[in-house]
Amino acid sequence: MTFRPFSFVVLVLAAACSPTPSPEPEPESAATPIVRTGDPQKRGYTDDDFPRVQELAEGVYSYEQLRSAGDEKFTTVSLFVVTDKGVLVADGQGSPEETKRLVDAVAELTDQPIAHVVICSDHGDHTAGNVSFPEAAVFYAHPTSKATLEAAASSENRREDAPPVIIPTELVEDEKVLTLGGREIRILFLGRAHTGGDLHVYLPEEKILFMSEAYLNRIFPALRSAYPSEWVEMIAIAQAMDVDVYVPGHGFVETPEILEDELQTYREAMELVIAEATRLHGMGLDVDAAAARAKFGELEEWTLRSSQGARAIEKVYEELNGELP
Repeated sequence: MTFRPFSFVVLVLAAACSPTPSPEPEPESAATPIVRTGDPQKRGYTDDDFPRVQELAEGVYSYEQLRSAGDEKFTTVSLFVVTDKGVLVADGQGSPEETKRLVDAVAELTDQPIAHVVICSDHGDHTAGNVSFPEAAVFYAHPTSKATLEAAASSENRREDAPPVIIPTELVEDEKVLTLGGREIRILFLGRAHTGGDLHVYLPEEKILFMSEAYLNRIFPALRSAYPSEWVEMIAIAQAMDVDVYVPGHGFVETPEILEDELQTYREAMELVIAEATRLHGMGLDVDAAAARAKFGELEEWTLRSSQGARAIEKVYEELNGELP
């Protein structure tokens, strides 16, 4: 398939609908290498450059919006597919306001309604704004994610002013195939990874796989609800598929070649985190001591290392101790 460079088709949909174009990435070469990072500032971007929409194939778009974790900023990525029988969106954003911006971005490109929403990750940064999707939209999720969302909706600790939790009505345990306007779209469960119910959206004709939070491009592995070793196995399954464009759930959407390369880099990052935690566990250190002593090599410079490193050690310890469900 042909990747259409975002310098040609990118839409920058800032709050005031600013026409200012997003900075074009320099071609990767020895003279002007692309900075491989999840940090937008290091890539030369400002807040006004987002949301960022790229056409990956005819009618298939990625949508990147900034979010913050403490002092760090990085992108949350959604995917949407436009057909003459409606639009499918994979993952919303982290608030009703941000998801409304996504809905508005879709409306800039098509008159077709958003008819299908796939909850690939059940975490709030991808679901907390789902109320902003059309009421008539059908929501899909893995059974594990549906249970997670139901628990969140009924939690005694839920804030009174929190937006409603949208409970999916269509469950996908392994695979569901949709045909919209003659386009085949597969919703896949490839194994437990970032959550217990990670779903992926695969377009076999276009060879595009949206991996949601199972692929974090240069973002430190976030393991708070993860299954570490199973996650590595799931990435290997994705790498063996007939895919040209692997789309992450966080981090920049780049050229197909870079995205494929960075998926392998992310797999190796997961393996490094597991190996370091396993080494410290073998030394007999408790989890707090291990988190304080952990060294992650090049990952020390990755976005969210400071906030995610200790939790990653803790989660691998849980796996090593047989404490994961």
